[in-house]
Amino acid sequence: MLKNIEFANPDFFWLLLLVPLAMLWHFFKRNEQNASLRISSVKGFANQGILPKLKPILFFLRLLALAGIIVAMARPQTKDVSTRTKTTKGIDIVMAIDVSSSMLARDLKPNRLSALKEVAADFIKKRPNDRIGLVAYAGEGYTKTPITSDKSIVLSALREITYGQLNDGTAIGMGLATSVNRLKESKAVSKIIILLTDGVNNSGFIEPQTAADLAIEYGIKTYTIGLGTNGNALSPIAYNADGSFRYGMRQVEIDEELLKDIAKATGGQYFRATDNEKLEAIYDEINKLEKTEVEEFKYTRYEEKFRPWVLLAGALLLLEWILRTTLFRSFI
Repeated sequence: MLKNIEFANPDFFWLLLLVPLAMLWHFFKRNEQNASLRISSVKGFANQGILPKLKPILFFLRLLALAGIIVAMARPQTKDVSTRTKTTKGIDIVMAIDVSSSMLARDLKPNRLSALKEVAADFIKKRPNDRIGLVAYAGEGYTKTPITSDKSIVLSALREITYGQLNDGTAIGMGLATSVNRLKESKAVSKIIILLTDGVNNSGFIEPQTAADLAIEYGIKTYTIGLGTNGNALSPIAYNADGSFRYGMRQVEIDEELLKDIAKATGGQYFRATDNEKLEAIYDEINKLEKTEVEEFKYTRYEEKFRPWVLLAGALLLLEWILRTTLFRSFI
């Protein structure tokens, strides 16, 4: 009966001290409560049975009823707490992903693109209150997924991103400009782009600086990530006869100055990821930097549980009265 129960007025439990006091009072005064009569012989009372010995039951029924009333006065109740959240400052995010052939380099495991997709998926799952879109770019750029709050759609689209969907090359300006185009009409309080590349701008008809100026104009913050180890990496260098890539060591070239300039001009930051662990740490850092303000509302519903105790006390008092006026009537 007391499982998962809280008490609104627990101070009333101090009244339970009356129970042992009443027991002591009854013990010392019980003889005074019985009338005494001098008679010449008690033989007539010799076969009265066990009922006189059970008479204290009446007093203990009253004590139990008193305890039940005290518990009811303490107001036992159950509490059901439900919460609702309201996003007060939403963030719209576009992730611009380089899908050029160099993203198949194996300095990250199993390769740069696969490592990125795994870390990006984890990042998306950690942003339940934000809208996220995907842009893929190589020699040109296109929108893979418009900004949406449906994370299942974004994660599904992320899994579908592979090399070969676009002409090869690295058009950083195109990737950034396409991302800006997805966010320019956004009404979100904060708009950010996470642009990742492992090379230098060598394709596209929009210059990176022009795309950065567009981001500034629309108030879009850009975080840039240079992906690739320092030195040489095992990278695609040619095609085999069966159409597969032939791998060889190639110097890692990332236009870090360009990425730093884009990030600084738009109010973001530049990061360099040389292995899987650093890439994961970078996305965790961005996750911490861009916090969505969420307001939580708590609703508490109380259900009173004192009625069973009142009914129990009433039943005990009724039983005591019935026994006193029937079974024990001759001994009172």
